[in-house]
Amino acid sequence: MIVPCFNEAGTIRLLLDAIDRQTYPRERIEVLIADGRSTDRTLEEIRSWTAAHPALSVRVVDNPDRIIPAGLNRAIEAAAGDVIVRLDAHCVPNPDYIERCAAALTAGTAENVGGRWDILPGGKNWAARSIAAAVSSPIGVGDAKYRYSETAGTVDTVPFGAYRRETLERLGGYDETLLSNEDYDLNVRIRNNGGRIYFDPAIRSIYFARGSFAALAKQYYRYGYWKVAMLAKAPKSLRWRQFLPPLFVLAFGLLILASLFSDPARSMLLLMCIIYVGALLFVSIRTAGRNDDLGLIPGMPLAVFTMHFCWGFGFLRHIAERIRLKARKTKPGT
Repeated sequence: MIVPCFNEAGTIRLLLDAIDRQTYPRERIEVLIADGRSTDRTLEEIRSWTAAHPALSVRVVDNPDRIIPAGLNRAIEAAAGDVIVRLDAHCVPNPDYIERCAAALTAGTAENVGGRWDILPGGKNWAARSIAAAVSSPIGVGDAKYRYSETAGTVDTVPFGAYRRETLERLGGYDETLLSNEDYDLNVRIRNNGGRIYFDPAIRSIYFARGSFAALAKQYYRYGYWKVAMLAKAPKSLRWRQFLPPLFVLAFGLLILASLFSDPARSMLLLMCIIYVGALLFVSIRTAGRNDDLGLIPGMPLAVFTMHFCWGFGFLRHIAERIRLKARKTKPGT
């Protein structure tokens, strides 16, 4: 198992406890934690846990570059096994997680096998609960089935993933030029080389969502920003759910500017806001009813808007930077 890690003192023991409970033979499990030189108590927590559980092989791999794809590649290089299962330090896999992944790979189901996230709040307040609801809902994440679906089948991507080592080596591992979207990029290369990505909802893990709107905004801005770099490599991999946020931000911004001078633009802006807010409130009220949590009524629309706006803004900003850089390079005398 390979795990990128940076400042995860609060959750790393939960992950290690979950790995220790796996139904897969413990003697066949090695855990390689690629630590990006954490500045909190993460390393102390790992050392303390491993001292108390000597039967499970746990090693820390140095990740001096302090980025996820580099850490994953360093862990792959240090791994001895033929099956590589990627996890994150803020998730808790079900006891049969490794067993199901290994069985699917052995059966030749796909080149990458993954399962469903059961998303829990990253805190105890209404904001954290709202964020968890938003990132579990199709209105927030589109057709990213691994966040809510119960139907198995071939998909474009899965979280984390289980691979054969030779697949990763043949494709050159994770792209270290991408600071985000490295997993999606790898899945695109698998599919472009004739492989399949398979989603099995019986393969489950708990994933802790961000605990604040600020952390959510930073996360989704990063996702949108680095999606452009990934699409520059594989433009045909763009999915409709990824195109809508930048289109929303662009349309919203243009209508705000046009409304300063045009009555029809003001009317269109008002109509757009009514439809968008109405849709968010409708879903939020239904979700609040199912969860018996009134805090989701104001919180979930805020979370979904944060996701859409920050993803779209990050995407558009990166495009603008690329256009500006290209113009600078083609300018005479530069």
